[in-house]
Amino acid sequence: MSVSGTPTWPLTTLLELGALPSAVRCARVHAKLVLREWGLDSVGEDAELIVSELVTNAITVTRRLSTPAPPPVRLRLLSDHQRLIIEVWDASVEPPLPAEPDPMSSHGRGLVLVESLSAKWAWTLTPQWGGKVVWCEVGV
Repeated sequence: MSVSGTPTWPLTTLLELGALPSAVRCARVHAKLVLREWGLDSVGEDAELIVSELVTNAITVTRRLSTPAPPPVRLRLLSDHQRLIIEVWDASVEPPLPAEPDPMSSHGRGLVLVESLSAKWAWTLTPQWGGKVVWCEVGV
């Protein structure tokens, strides 16, 4: 699932989650604990926010799919001690589009936040699995 282009990532973890609202907290806690284990506490708070936003978006679009049981979403973290890659896969082929947030709304700021906290972000379709991966890179 990596979009990194780098052949070796010494640190990697993958978590599959049900497309449920409670999965966002699970993903965030997983990221926090893994980054602590990897000695990357310095990017922990930003990474947790990014994970929350990307997993929330993935769950939202997955639940819109007209399937009897929504497919899971997947969170993958990779690091080479220089950078952290956060990838979130979902079964939707809808492109993630940053919205101009309404100042009166509590929603719609997710990708704007991801863009501001990461060095870069993008998305790619994943024909081998269906759906897409939204990813970002955070400097360590």
